[in-house]
Amino acid sequence: MSTATLPDELSPAAREFAAGPHRLLIGGEPVAAADGATLTTVDPSTARPIAEFAHAGPADADAAVAAARAALDGDWGALTPAARGDLIHRLAEAVEANAAELAELESLDTGKPLKLARIVDVAKTAEHLRYYAGWPTKLTGEVIPVSQPGVHVYSRREPVGVCAQIIPWNFPLLMAAWKIAPALAAGATTVLKPAEQTPLTALRLGQLALEAGIPPGVVNVLTGDGATGAALVDHPGVAKIAFTGSTAVGREIGAAAGRSLKRVTLELGGKSANVILPDADLDTAVKGSFQGIYYNTGQACNAASRLFVAADRFDEVVSRLAESAGRARVGAGLAEGTQLGPLISAEQEERVRGYIDSGRRDGAELVAGGGTPEGAGDGYFVEPTLFTAAADDIAIAREEIFGPVLVASPFESLEEVAARANAGEYGLAAGVWTRDVGNAHRLAALLQAGNVYVNTWGPSDAAAPFGGVKASGIGREHGRPGLEAYLEDKTVWIAL
Repeated sequence: MSTATLPDELSPAAREFAAGPHRLLIGGEPVAAADGATLTTVDPSTARPIAEFAHAGPADADAAVAAARAALDGDWGALTPAARGDLIHRLAEAVEANAAELAELESLDTGKPLKLARIVDVAKTAEHLRYYAGWPTKLTGEVIPVSQPGVHVYSRREPVGVCAQIIPWNFPLLMAAWKIAPALAAGATTVLKPAEQTPLTALRLGQLALEAGIPPGVVNVLTGDGATGAALVDHPGVAKIAFTGSTAVGREIGAAAGRSLKRVTLELGGKSANVILPDADLDTAVKGSFQGIYYNTGQACNAASRLFVAADRFDEVVSRLAESAGRARVGAGLAEGTQLGPLISAEQEERVRGYIDSGRRDGAELVAGGGTPEGAGDGYFVEPTLFTAAADDIAIAREEIFGPVLVASPFESLEEVAARANAGEYGLAAGVWTRDVGNAHRLAALLQAGNVYVNTWGPSDAAAPFGGVKASGIGREHGRPGLEAYLEDKTVWIAL
């Protein structure tokens, strides 16, 4: 495809890769979809097409799962733990060596600011791979002191098998690393399915895995849409499903996994409560709350989208947040100085604008934003938006918007705000801003969330488990729990 629509800011390496062709990666080989189907990826900053990519169907899922199984039973399964760890480490080095290109591709495909793509998405991808590269040599079973005489009993930790890993469009490269790093550390093999809006960095990561020496078939990449993901979820050769995305789709995947008795982890939606107590350092709290919601244009599962502020500080906090929102620089991801990029697609822009309209209809007060930034062009841009609302039962206060929309409300007591924060269906993250260590610990215990941030928002580390409760998911990623999801325990009994 011609590179005529690609932005001038792209480096030659990123331009060459972005232009394509973009085929599936199956068994180490780039191949077209079996039926020749394709889709188009679009630059959300301009609404112009970037390139076509292969649209995988059931036949391609069959081929990818077969390649993954062959690698598991072959070269990959025969490697020593130390050799496996070394290859994961080499993939981390390949990511770092190609960091500039990967950041550009991520910015182009998602619209996120290039600086953000470089210092978060790419850097943490390498960090995640390095962390799990240390695990293969530390996977040990145990001798089990059973009460039955005359036997020696021990356990083995074995890879779960072929894994289907379905990643979202908001952090495509990083979410791919979150999935493949623990799977590879466990000795499993993968079929990675990126979101249809953002296939580029997953395909490039698959290439880098081969260049790093990871055997063909260990990391396969199937690009496509929801039907592609469904073919993997339903495939009898898949032993484990890992999905990050919407709660609605997660429920469907969870139901399918239940019917087929497959292992599953689901990292789903959120409507995360962010609480500013009366004694908080407002400079820190306002800055952190602004980043918590508008980071990545609000397109984050753990976005701090529901703000509760102590009543006597409410007006000041809202005023300062509105001022910051008004100053934010909204623009194309590759443009110099951009703080907030576009939304991912026309569909997502329509969804977010629909919520803004519903907020107005439901009586919430629009304090900042709500419109289209000046000079937005044809991209999918929405101004950083701030509502205040007394009611907790309106749509913008209880439903996940997944855009740059914040809803703020006052509260009077610790017990009141905990009850209001816990009233919704989600439980991915929550935040507390306070100088009182006692209140910090009290709220951390009261809040029903998988992650609680105190005087910060959204820090992440490969060693720290991440995931949600209630409708925000099942299981954990990162750390030892993230690795355990890819391991099976086998008990061996030996008569003496």
